[in-house]
Amino acid sequence: MSGRTFFGHPWALATLFGTEMWERFSWYGLRAILATFLAASPAQHGLGLSQETAQAVVGVYGALIYLVALPGGWIADRILGSRRSVFWGGFIIMLGHISMALPVSSPFFVWLGLLLIIAGTGLLKPNMSVMVGRLYPEGDDARRDAGFSLFYMSINLGAFVAPIVVGWLADGDRWHLGFGAAAVGMAFGLAQYIRGGRHLRGIGERPVHAQHHLFWRVAGIAAATAIGLGAWAATGTLTVDRLTVAITVVILIVPVAYFAYILLGSHELTEDERIRMKAYVWLFVAASVFWMIYDLAPSKLLFFARDHTDLSLFGIPIQPATTQSFNPLFIMIFVPVFAALWVRLGTRVSTPQKFAFALIVIGLSFVVMAIAAALAGHGRVSVWWLVLVYLIQVFGELSLSPVGLSVTTKLAPEAFKGQMLGVWFISLSVGDAVGGQTGRLGRVLSEPMYYLVLAAMAIVAGIALFMFARRLRVMMAEHHDPVIR
Repeated sequence: MSGRTFFGHPWALATLFGTEMWERFSWYGLRAILATFLAASPAQHGLGLSQETAQAVVGVYGALIYLVALPGGWIADRILGSRRSVFWGGFIIMLGHISMALPVSSPFFVWLGLLLIIAGTGLLKPNMSVMVGRLYPEGDDARRDAGFSLFYMSINLGAFVAPIVVGWLADGDRWHLGFGAAAVGMAFGLAQYIRGGRHLRGIGERPVHAQHHLFWRVAGIAAATAIGLGAWAATGTLTVDRLTVAITVVILIVPVAYFAYILLGSHELTEDERIRMKAYVWLFVAASVFWMIYDLAPSKLLFFARDHTDLSLFGIPIQPATTQSFNPLFIMIFVPVFAALWVRLGTRVSTPQKFAFALIVIGLSFVVMAIAAALAGHGRVSVWWLVLVYLIQVFGELSLSPVGLSVTTKLAPEAFKGQMLGVWFISLSVGDAVGGQTGRLGRVLSEPMYYLVLAAMAIVAGIALFMFARRLRVMMAEHHDPVIR
């Protein structure tokens, strides 16, 4: 390869690496303090929501972030192109963080900021990955995989540093200073993107399937949604709680409708493709249960860190938000270990077995949380309990998340190849939304029992998946001859 390189890869990867790192800094920085800000009293410059409502808001916020990746990719393919989508997405995200950073008491700018961040992330997030893939010629799979490994390192670097920095800045109820740091992070990312734009050599400049007239259709849908919410607000019955429930219901409908569309329509699917999709539905449900628990980190576990732990590591005081850095740290440590493990095990461990293992592991992590919560009834416990929980959870994530991406592309019918990765992200959306609503169980369950109930759900689901793993493996065509029509 001639010219300047980035660890042996096209220098354009350095541009995308830096942009993604700072965007993830802004995202994880906000996420690390959002729930505690929402639940803080007005005297503490927060919104004064209950912990249950704050958990629901964080849940649907994360859910919408993943859900809007579908229309974001569609807009890039047909209207803006990937390169402009990333720029405008980053710009809108920055405006969202600035809106939240305004030192005013009105909650309007908080909700506006979250809405802008959701919209901007939908444009930026899926199209960054698309542009990384286009840096490499067809057939250069090995270097492309290595390039994505470097790219994903940028995600975890941003995710590791952000909670530490933003949590420290927001200490003492200086929430808007923390939100401002997230805005600065996104501004750095945009500057990096613009400065390094010349290295992208026209990649993603034009939409793949240009249909500019569809812009007005998108605008029409957005306007109709705004009008509907306005009409609901005018009735006087719109509350934050009810809105989170309504969004959760809509998110649950999306995958049901989509799988029904695929399986009940013709679409020239072969019998083999239909069987594979039926197997994938069960993996999708398993993944949703996993994310339901895993993504309680920025809400339920954050509140536990703040209210029930001695926030000190090796004698050094830390902020509640700093506990959100444990997960990306463990991911960076164990990714190469698990990558080598899956290569060594080969086909001896099937995808359903890996999913089942992940469910049981995530369930066991909440058994540990139940023990910690029971001990916390007698006084604050060591923050090392949370370190242990996040360590266990990472073992589950590395057994499910990369495997899920891989199996999604493998089982996707030919007619839906370009859409199925978006469907995988809907499993995260479903899990986040439902997980956010589980906070309401705290009204009828003790805290240890809350964790045990969710743990039991995951463990039972994991055992059931283990029992049917052989059957699912056959349905996935690992031992199934394709049917030719």
